[in-house]
Amino acid sequence: MSHEKIALKTTYFSIISNALLATIKWTAGYFGNSYALIADAIESTTDIFSSALVLFGIKYSSKPADKNHPYGHGRIEPLVTFAVVGFLVISASIIARQAIINIHTPHELPRAYTLIILAGIIIWKEISYRLVIKKSKETKSSSLKADAWHHRSDAITSVAAFIGISIALIIGKGYESADDWAALFASAFILYNCYLIFRPALGEVMDEHTHDDFILQIREISKNVTGVIETEKCLIRKTGMKYHVDLHITVDGEISVKNGHTISHDLKDILKAKLPEISNILIHVEPKE
Repeated sequence: MSHEKIALKTTYFSIISNALLATIKWTAGYFGNSYALIADAIESTTDIFSSALVLFGIKYSSKPADKNHPYGHGRIEPLVTFAVVGFLVISASIIARQAIINIHTPHELPRAYTLIILAGIIIWKEISYRLVIKKSKETKSSSLKADAWHHRSDAITSVAAFIGISIALIIGKGYESADDWAALFASAFILYNCYLIFRPALGEVMDEHTHDDFILQIREISKNVTGVIETEKCLIRKTGMKYHVDLHITVDGEISVKNGHTISHDLKDILKAKLPEISNILIHVEPKE
């Protein structure tokens, strides 16, 4: 299965999962008098929209190169990641604001059954994180990685809610706001995750050098190709789930231009066969005296 199909299938899983959990959290939070659970529901609701954005980004980034986009459409992925981060910042701000209001507003203790619901949510969200982060590494998708961190941040906010509700229920009257303090902590954690998601996506847009292991793979494959004496410069830029490579190789300076051209084409074909994530390779041939 191609990286694009894997990413799409994983994103559909995220959308369905978030929709179901948001419904459960809104219902349990409202009837169970738990703002921490409602805060969790707010995040899951924004996750539905952010996952839909990821879905759009993956579909658009898989479009082939055309006259106006000779390097393809992969750069939409980090841009979608920025939008996902924006959704997270908005949800964290809403949660923090309402938590502060609730801390200063007397209210009833949360219901005990909300803990059972939260325990199930925590387990499911952690499983979801591990599944999606595995697929993001497999496909090398930055937006899928952002989607995975949505699941992890959701799990952490649910843990915070679990602790807050437990404190409120165990200690009782006078500690009703423990639930709200948990929601406030959750919002701070979401903002921290925003930075963790935003930073790699920014590096991708800026063509930051983060591909040392991939360059080593390219050099190892290249040196075993007949006619290639050594490799020199190797520059890589990531666009979506694909890579564009600029590679300098040295060949025997006495061979004809035609032979040098043949060697570069052989190398290009071998690299693309062994490393299918490479979209295009530009090979510059240098003579070895």
